Amino acid sequence: MNAQLGLVAVVPVRNGVLPAGGLEALGECHGVGVLVGTDLEGALPDTRGVATRLFLTPTDSCASRVLADAAAMAIRTHAPRLSAVVPASPDGRDLAPLLARRLDRALFAGATEVSAHRVRIARQGGLAIAQFDVHSPFVATLQPGVRGVENRVSATPDIVRVTEVSGVTAAVTSVQVLPPDVSTMDLAEAPRIIGGGAGLDGPERFARLGEVSRALDASMGVTRVITDRGWVSHERQIGTTGVVVDPRLYISFGISGAVQHTSGLGQPDHIISVNTDAHCPMMQMSDLAIVADANDVLEALATRLSSEAQRGVA
Repeated sequence: MNAQLGLVAVVPVRNGVLPAGGLEALGECHGVGVLVGTDLEGALPDTRGVATRLFLTPTDSCASRVLADAAAMAIRTHAPRLSAVVPASPDGRDLAPLLARRLDRALFAGATEVSAHRVRIARQGGLAIAQFDVHSPFVATLQPGVRGVENRVSATPDIVRVTEVSGVTAAVTSVQVLPPDVSTMDLAEAPRIIGGGAGLDGPERFARLGEVSRALDASMGVTRVITDRGWVSHERQIGTTGVVVDPRLYISFGISGAVQHTSGLGQPDHIISVNTDAHCPMMQMSDLAIVADANDVLEALATRLSSEAQRGVA
């Protein structure tokens, strides 16, 4: 690895799937990274265009302790002077403190920007940025969706396969892997999100929004005004003062698109918005903008999905 770069991404891979923010962490580290976890070969196609050099460190489990042991060994062997950048996905947030402990390094959690000697972290709900100047290797988690992947590369990455990871054994035995429950899964990991804002006129609308989200195999998100009213719990809030997300599909009902909300959306592949204001920021950034009352459209969609479900059962 090139010591002049100063950074190496440590990306946990679960059954060949990169976590939310995995490519951003690689991009922040100029494409240099350690992939650790299961079925690493299956994740390689997704790294093309971003990765420049990858160290594949397979494990027989995705338990956090196992991932941390393997990643620490790879860094000690191949990148002892480089700081580690871990995506702040659920697996990444579990891995990072264990990795910092094993490497005896400082940990910076929830960074919005990382360089070899500087870390920036959002404070006070995104109203302030704390800057830390550091002079020794560290571990930092990078918030998904805040940096994007700016520098694409055309070359095929160099692959180094770490075949011997002695002393790494699973702490648990896997009995069954269940798919995530879209109604409770971490929003930062959700591939599809349906969001609701102040254009929805009451708490009962958000109960309906939850029903529609589940029917479409999506997670529900909301804006800050909704959590301030107490209609939905804070962990469903999207934005700089809530959860930073990066879904493939985002559908918004009655969201005008304040910068505090849109800055937390990451870079969705597709955005669909429903609003009476055709010129609001949320509609302007959408692939499909529906000028209509969000309450009426939500109820019509819920009725249609219920009817389809009943016909499917019959």
